[in-house]
Amino acid sequence: MSKQARDTLKSLFSSAIRADLLALLLNNPEERFYVREIATLLRKNPSGVKRELDNLEKMGIVASKKVANLKYFQAEKKSPLFSELKSLIAKSLGASGALKAALKNSGAKIAFIFGPYTESEDTATVDLFIVGRPSLGAEVLKDIEEKFGKKINTVIMDENEFKDKKDNADPELERLLSGDKILLTGKL
Repeated sequence: MSKQARDTLKSLFSSAIRADLLALLLNNPEERFYVREIATLLRKNPSGVKRELDNLEKMGIVASKKVANLKYFQAEKKSPLFSELKSLIAKSLGASGALKAALKNSGAKIAFIFGPYTESEDTATVDLFIVGRPSLGAEVLKDIEEKFGKKINTVIMDENEFKDKKDNADPELERLLSGDKILLTGKL
């Protein structure tokens, strides 16, 4: 391994903000984000986010484009490290991490995994419950299914129906909410 490659890898994984940025940008390579938007999504300090984005841009992993007064950032798909980093992030996050990243700015109010996957990741299926109207496309779920070799069963419920069922102690919903789950977004 060359000194440059070693130095790049060392600086690449030196902060939690950087890891979160890589997960967000590499899991959404077609999307552009501005600094405050990323800071809000990741719940991080904007100055720390900006510093890490600048570092990633210097490494050639992130590209930026100024539009009006805003500087937008996105993954640099032409980087020789793009596909390897994307694969590394996906493997380290697991199916639940990949779903969490995909749901992060989808519009889902609440999302959690329930069922056998919560006890062991060695199951063939992932049961996903979503409240709201997420903009999560079928192709994103299909990509996650293929990456992790898991079938994703999705239950989507709008906010009003969820509230009504919760308020009326719907037995099926109560069973789901009282069982083991992996919360991906929102609060129960």
